Amino acid sequence: MHDHDHPHSPPQPDDPEPSTEHHFLGLALRELLIEKGHITADDERRMIERIESQTPAIGAAVVARAWVDPAYRARLLAHGRDAIAELGFNPGNYPDIIVLENTARLHNVVVCTLCSCYPRPLLGRPPAWYKSAAYRARVVREPRAVLAEFGTHLAADVEVRVHDSTAELRYLVLPLRPAGTEDWSEDALAALVNRDAMVGVAQVRGG
Repeated sequence: MHDHDHPHSPPQPDDPEPSTEHHFLGLALRELLIEKGHITADDERRMIERIESQTPAIGAAVVARAWVDPAYRARLLAHGRDAIAELGFNPGNYPDIIVLENTARLHNVVVCTLCSCYPRPLLGRPPAWYKSAAYRARVVREPRAVLAEFGTHLAADVEVRVHDSTAELRYLVLPLRPAGTEDWSEDALAALVNRDAMVGVAQVRGG
C-alpha cells in the first residue's frame, strides 16, 4: 500500500490512440488488409517482433568477429552478405551489402542523400539525425565538420570517404579496432562497438 497524496497518472495503453492523419490511415490500411485476408494479426505480430529484434548488437557481433578472425574479415570485405549470413544473421533482402574498412589513413562514413536507406537488419532503426535533411546534405559537402560535431576529430592526413546508400545497396562500416584490445574476447570487443561507429560518424574507443 502507498501512503502519499500525489495523484497517479492513469496507466498508458499498449497502443495509444492515433493522433495524426498518417496514423489513422495506417490503422485503416492494417484493418483492411486483415479483413481481406492478405495478412493476419499473427503475421503482423511476427513482423513487429522481427523488427524489434534488429539492433546494433548484430552489427557489433559481425565487427568483433572480423577483428579477431582475419580469414572471416577477408570474406566479409569481399562478400558482405554471405559473410554476415555465415554467422547466422539475416542480412536483409538487399542485393548487396558492402563492408567498408576504416584504417589509420582512411575513414568511411555512410549517408543516404535521397531518403534514409539504412542496413536495418544489422543496425536496427535509423536514428533521426541520419534521416534529417541537414545530415544528408552536409555530410557530403563538409564531412569533417559533421564528424567533428559527433566528437570525431580526424588528423589532416586521414582521408574521408562518403558513401551514398541506395535502394539496391547498403553499407556497413568496419571501424578501426582500438589499441590495447589485443587480448580482449570477442564478446568484450562487441560490447565496445556502437551504432554510430558502424555508420562512420564515430570511432570505437577502448575500455
